[in-house]
Amino acid sequence: MKTHNIIIITGYSGSGKSTAITALEDAGFYCVDNMPVALLPKFLELPIEHDFKTAGLAFVMDIREKGFLGSHVSVFDSLRAEGYPFKILFLEADEDILIRRYSQTRRQHPLSHGKNLTDSIRAEKAQLKDLRKAADQIINTSQSNVHELKSMIQDIALKCGIPSSIHISILSFGFKFGIPKDADIVMDVRFMANPYYVPELRNLDGTSSHVRAFVLNSNECKEFMKRYLELLTYLLPLYEKEGKAYLTLAVGCTGGMHRSVAVAEAVFEYLKQQYSSKHIELHHRDILLNS
Repeated sequence: MKTHNIIIITGYSGSGKSTAITALEDAGFYCVDNMPVALLPKFLELPIEHDFKTAGLAFVMDIREKGFLGSHVSVFDSLRAEGYPFKILFLEADEDILIRRYSQTRRQHPLSHGKNLTDSIRAEKAQLKDLRKAADQIINTSQSNVHELKSMIQDIALKCGIPSSIHISILSFGFKFGIPKDADIVMDVRFMANPYYVPELRNLDGTSSHVRAFVLNSNECKEFMKRYLELLTYLLPLYEKEGKAYLTLAVGCTGGMHRSVAVAEAVFEYLKQQYSSKHIELHHRDILLNS
């Protein structure tokens, strides 16, 4: 059985190929930049997908590799004849946009030897004319920022049947030990009744059934959880659309031992049930600091 979900990214220099390959890597693809086209058949024989459990393979191939223009047609035709299904994405941008991007980055164009930038861009366009016609999809990135392009590429991954690979971390913490630096959304649950002031609960933490019942069964917590989980259900697809690879949800109370832990546990259980295909982690940062 041949490898599935092979995507070849090509196109004009400065059109966003590096952003595209990063987006596919975030979507779970095994990615190789500046892949020599002659090595592609041998590479596809390697057990990469089996060994690494990848969503697919993605390669950036372009005129940086000297043999690309002379070899890609025969290599691609040969692979198709052998039954390898792959998609060619051709990225382009308007000439004035490419000139501006190169001016901003101050990088040299691959065809700049003996030519000015404008001539180099036009020469590349002429050399890639046939490949552009053969592409399965052409994406003009002239009006797209990095986030918009990543979103478009991840939409392509989704159409290949690849689920979003956003990593969600739920983190409980104590405000007295500082807010986590990597938190994307911080929720303060210090308004809830504190089990610390209940003698039989003081030395337990939010992972215990007694503390969880005390915290989660209060009217304030029930209403909070309803609204907070509705908010997360609304936000998560938007973060995925934006192309975010990691999302950290931080829940804090005074010491990070009782209320935040109980709420974080409940949020974790809810998200695991609702989004079973996603990678979701739970961490309690400050439990040990209270012992």
